[in-house]
Amino acid sequence: MNTLPTVDTLKQQARALRAALEPTTPVSHSQSLELVARQHGYRDWNTLFARLGNQHPAPRFAIGQFVNGRYLGHPFRARIRAVRERADGWFALDLKFDDPIDVVQFKNFSNYRSYVSCTVNGLGRTFEKTSDGQPHVVLDLA
Repeated sequence: MNTLPTVDTLKQQARALRAALEPTTPVSHSQSLELVARQHGYRDWNTLFARLGNQHPAPRFAIGQFVNGRYLGHPFRARIRAVRERADGWFALDLKFDDPIDVVQFKNFSNYRSYVSCTVNGLGRTFEKTSDGQPHVVLDLA
């Protein structure tokens, strides 16, 4: 889970750093970008910016948007009821399934879920995995 923040988030960090240093140590915006790059382990802003260009673009989620995917291996179509973009490039989503999903694999017992809260990365996959190594939620982002 070592995903870099978006360029916008990094620039916000640079502005906040500049504002915090301003009373005692005035720095330019470009100097604050260089400092933020170093905080994230990069030699300079250009190196960090080039690395961000190699990442998958962050998906844009919106309340009311429909998404398709798989939950615990079951295909679904769901409406997004809540979205929270985290600073680390992950997205907290609350989903309402069009059709409830039975999350139990026993013949004599069922447990249907209509709602699920999950946190997905830029590829639409959760960090949490089932016992066979599959992400709990996989969204079709194509």
